[in-house]
Amino acid sequence: MIVVGGLPFSTDSPSSSSSQSSESDTLFGLIEHPILVSASRSFKCMQERKVSAFDDSASKYVYIFQREYATVDPAIVHYVGTDEATTCVGLVIRNRRNGMTSVAHMDSPTIVDIGLTQMLSLVVDHGFDAELDVHLIGGFDDVTLNHANGSTISQSHAKLDGYSFPLCAKILNTLQRRQEKFHIQTLFVLGHNTKRDSQGNAYPIFTGFLVETSTGSLIPASFDRTSRCPDEIVRRIRVTTCYEDASWNGKLLETYDTQTDRFVIAPCRWSLHQLRIIMTLQHLSDAEILLTCSTSPSAEASDFVETLRRQWNYLIKQPEWRETFHKKQARVFERTADGGWKRC
Repeated sequence: MIVVGGLPFSTDSPSSSSSQSSESDTLFGLIEHPILVSASRSFKCMQERKVSAFDDSASKYVYIFQREYATVDPAIVHYVGTDEATTCVGLVIRNRRNGMTSVAHMDSPTIVDIGLTQMLSLVVDHGFDAELDVHLIGGFDDVTLNHANGSTISQSHAKLDGYSFPLCAKILNTLQRRQEKFHIQTLFVLGHNTKRDSQGNAYPIFTGFLVETSTGSLIPASFDRTSRCPDEIVRRIRVTTCYEDASWNGKLLETYDTQTDRFVIAPCRWSLHQLRIIMTLQHLSDAEILLTCSTSPSAEASDFVETLRRQWNYLIKQPEWRETFHKKQARVFERTADGGWKRC
């Protein structure tokens, strides 16, 4: 159940029945809700924080990559965040009572159902009684609306394409169907998170955020390479290789161990087929790589192609996955005294 401003949210009206409602009704209704519009305006005015591992070694951070999630205990972790979300959506769920906070970087509607169950497993501890604050940040206006009746929005006749809109709609509809109480605090997605250049090309305003676990407050954020850790390259590779691993179907990637404050990178395999594709891609120009490998070529960060090439170079140099996951064991990292990470 979705709650906004202390009141249950519903798309029902006297002039419409539930059978006539489309799956877009919840998203349309929420994105135009006055309380959430005001929250989006406030979020938009915030200064983006640049996060580096060298800035604040006294604070404990957890960073998640695309398709990963992490649930953190505020007694152990001070901040949790993600970035690089263009058509992806960052989802935050925080228990008001104990501060337990789960963050996911969702990249497809197919992982929403199971992914939400994974996130809630350590956040909700007493049935459906928990009051949960929810924030959605990411996704932008990469959707085209072709309406049958001109300038007015006709939801029943709108043709929706792109990646951001179906993902946002799926997340919100799934939250609405569940029995837990989800208090939507921030819905900074789609049009709210879109800016345009002089040619009318759309870009996301913010692609990341940071959550302060003790208070639940959010700020826009971007991370440098030193703060996207530990095990950056291997974790990025897992995002790609998991699509050929049936054990991860419909799931978010488990990475962080909440109880021990360690990262546990489960083994993943890369195949000869994947290596052959990489050998072909590496010969493409930067522009061709963007068009081939990104869902939003014009909106990617300046280091997008460089990051892909670093992943490919790793795989070419280590074609056998067992060399990375020795004896098929997970790669485990524990936190050091200076706030960094070391391999166990």
